[in-house]
Amino acid sequence: MTEWDVKKLRILRTLRDRGTVTATAEALLMTPSAVSQQLTNLAKQLGVDLLEAQGRRVRLTDAAHLVLRHAEAVFAQLERAEAELTGYLRGEAGEVRVAAFSTAVPALVVPAVRLLRAGDRPGPDVRVREAEAAQAYELLTAGEVDLALSLAAHAPTARDPRFSLFPLLADPLDVALPAGHPLAGAPGLRLADLAADRWIFGGSGPWSEITTAACEAAGFVPEQAHSAAGWTAILALVEAGMGVALVPRMAARERREGVVMRVLEADRPRRHVVAALRHGAESGPAVARVLAALTETARSFS
Repeated sequence: MTEWDVKKLRILRTLRDRGTVTATAEALLMTPSAVSQQLTNLAKQLGVDLLEAQGRRVRLTDAAHLVLRHAEAVFAQLERAEAELTGYLRGEAGEVRVAAFSTAVPALVVPAVRLLRAGDRPGPDVRVREAEAAQAYELLTAGEVDLALSLAAHAPTARDPRFSLFPLLADPLDVALPAGHPLAGAPGLRLADLAADRWIFGGSGPWSEITTAACEAAGFVPEQAHSAAGWTAILALVEAGMGVALVPRMAARERREGVVMRVLEADRPRRHVVAALRHGAESGPAVARVLAALTETARSFS
């Protein structure tokens, strides 16, 4: 029977995800020569060629992709086994490492932790790591976190066998206007009414993409007057009359007297928040309890 070495299979999967031997070595804290040697040994064990030269780089063969399709089921089963073993050894009060983008920490993670602490049974020890929405899947793949909150716009497809995705909420986007703006009190405000205004949003990243996509759906390209990523800075610029901005309702709790928040009922722009786990890990008791608390928190929030 062919020998399947899980450690070497993980190296092959990382090479597929990272693209180069050097990037794979950096991700796994190995040397490039060690990566190459491990993959050579795996090819000998399986009796097939896994890599082929493509210029100065290498690419995975069709046989390698076939091997990885089956290996994903092995990885998921190992995640389930580890989750069940952790539940057996620690009960439901194990440690769960959670990565979340900045606004999700106070709006979802902290209330979920409070909910767990208020229960009759001891809750899991939740360790929080703030991370950009797009970074969540790198952290999950590397095993640095157990659960991640991200935005659906940055989620892999539902067919990606590495992850299980759980929609949590559709977070409405409101528009922040200076208190003295001519449309601050106008009825039935729409995004298109602000097409000629100066806009404030980040220079890159998910929030820039969400803002521009919402405005383009309303029929215009926003003129970016200022670039800022933090909500404190964005709302301060709006309060000073330097522009307008879309603000997720999860972040709008940081109120300023000189800022008027308007709900865009006609446009209804939203960003969708998801929880992501390594496939198979959802069967772990501790992770399942944290996911349930996040789901309940998200339901009450919306």
